[in-house]
Amino acid sequence: MFRINQERCSQCGECQEICPCGAIEQQADDSFMIDVEACADCAACQSVCPFEAIDEISNDENEAQ
Repeated sequence: MFRINQERCSQCGECQEICPCGAIEQQADDSFMIDVEACADCAACQSVCPFEAIDEISNDENEAQ
């Protein structure tokens, strides 16, 4: 499971472009969010992010949010 660290994200959109599942959505404020239900955990987004803004998280961390 992955989460975009908004402090490191430059909003370049490379993660959204490479996501094979369409799980990354641009929000009204131009930030990006990962739909954990649609995410296949392939890590393509994490590998392409030039700012290392995509963190792998555990299920426990996701449920705490």
